[in-house]
Amino acid sequence: MKRILTICITLLMAFYSNAQNSIQIKTVDDSNMLPPFPEIPAKQSINSVEMGDSKAFPEMILDIPIADGPFEPTWESIEKNYPGEPAWLREAKFGIWVHFGPQSAGESGDWYARHLYKPSHLAYKNHVERYGHPSEVGYKEVLRDWNPNKLDPTALTKIYEDAGARFLMIQGVHHDNYDLWNSRYHPWNSVNIGPKRDLIGEWAKACRAEEMHFGVTFHHEYTWWWWQTAFGCDIEGDKKGIPYDGNLTLADGKGKWWEGYDPRLLYGIDLREYKGVKDAANSPWSPPPAGIFSNHLEFAKWYTTQWALRMMDVVEQYDPDFIYTDGTVQGPFTGDGTGTGIKANAMPLVMADYYNRTLQKRGEVNTFSIVKFREKTNGTVNTEEFGVPANINTNQPWIAEAPVGDWFYAPNFTYDAGMMIRYIIEAIARDGNAALCISILPDGSLDDGSLKMLKEVGVWMRLNGEAVYGSHAWKIPGEGEMVNGKLKMLPGGKLERRHADFKFASQDFRFTIGKNGALYAFCMTVPKPGEQLRIKSLGTNTNYLDKPLKSVKLLGYQGKLKWKQEADGLTITCPQLMAFATSVVFCIE
Repeated sequence: MKRILTICITLLMAFYSNAQNSIQIKTVDDSNMLPPFPEIPAKQSINSVEMGDSKAFPEMILDIPIADGPFEPTWESIEKNYPGEPAWLREAKFGIWVHFGPQSAGESGDWYARHLYKPSHLAYKNHVERYGHPSEVGYKEVLRDWNPNKLDPTALTKIYEDAGARFLMIQGVHHDNYDLWNSRYHPWNSVNIGPKRDLIGEWAKACRAEEMHFGVTFHHEYTWWWWQTAFGCDIEGDKKGIPYDGNLTLADGKGKWWEGYDPRLLYGIDLREYKGVKDAANSPWSPPPAGIFSNHLEFAKWYTTQWALRMMDVVEQYDPDFIYTDGTVQGPFTGDGTGTGIKANAMPLVMADYYNRTLQKRGEVNTFSIVKFREKTNGTVNTEEFGVPANINTNQPWIAEAPVGDWFYAPNFTYDAGMMIRYIIEAIARDGNAALCISILPDGSLDDGSLKMLKEVGVWMRLNGEAVYGSHAWKIPGEGEMVNGKLKMLPGGKLERRHADFKFASQDFRFTIGKNGALYAFCMTVPKPGEQLRIKSLGTNTNYLDKPLKSVKLLGYQGKLKWKQEADGLTITCPQLMAFATSVVFCIE
């Protein structure tokens, strides 16, 4: 009996030891999952190397196997086989952008990780006060210490659903190159370092429990040039000339908390030898000039392969309803814009794998890929960051996206449900969708102002949802005051005080067609009790209507509404009691 017990204990110890070793291989080395980090050529002088010609450079075809199915890793195959806009996206119309990660810890707004290496920037000053100088305590320590212990995806999903959201855009990895899931191809992730939690896994579980559609966003396309600030140093003061921690090597970590974690896998490599890279890194916002990192083609292939594998990893593990890639041009790795550095087929490869997997798992392709600024491609959804187009756009599905305040938390932003609601109206009147970010605090919670704002949006959406969900644009987006020959509309940019104070009059209207076939007219403000409104576009002498109006109702009002259609417009007399907020909506049959 003792011998049997001894054998059992020995086997258990061996199993435990092997498990520990396998965990170490997976999270620290990752050599079994990813091709080895390539040899990097010796650095050359800053700004001494011309970028290669991206137009003459042949597209690199990545040798990554994809899931079996009809989709091949080409744009032509995707265009041919994609079945079109999923019905659920048309129904959803409004979502919440969960733009949250360790950069919120700096309480310095967007791009904190990059800006903390700029001595002239507020983020640098905040970082020095909170953590220390970036030559000694850099962004990797921010990752180590970040612990959003109040982040509750289940509770937040219910809050967002109550606000009227029907989908969530959840950040998977930002430009900081830190994966917020149990990443098989990247050791700098939230399971290994920081909160020790699979955050995407938690969000996926919460969304499925609430039947909330969700997508995962990926912003690491331009990490390799975005991080170039981390390779600099102070040019004056006590720390002048001391390199920032982006210059550290794997060997430098011996005996440190980050031993075994290669800083190059987080920060990338120094590419400032290429002309324009350093200047772009120190600018407020600018990619390097178009071109190829010609001296680093082996690294470029490795980097692009890792970029793709990480996205495919999320698709395989969490089966999201959509994926999102950031950028400013027709797709990642195009050799110009934010896709500068290399040309490769990484995006259609990822998409083909995604759609084939969707077909295998769901029996249909009801997912989509957001490729920012890729136009008129069947299989992609576009976005409008900050603004909304002036005209109706039915070329392809699109989502207008903006933050309330900033993309990452910074204090003293403006809380106003009205600007959120008007942003949504402006988008859906032009046949788009809207996704709004409400900055989450570094600990993972929403502050009281944000909770109140979301609750007010929810009240409005429940009252007027029939004009929003499943709607289409009408023949024109709206009518009202004209500015420089164009319809006055909510200004672009981050939603802040100027949007909250922006004034519409009772002559400003927007239109949608509901899924019930009714026409909806949104008055962009709340008229006075008893006020007479005139909607010129609904007169009998216009070319917009092919038959007389049958009925006009005010959503949320139970009484009989007084109205009259004439040649020059539809006149509506408002009730004597107008207990509404932001915008009133008329249902017109």
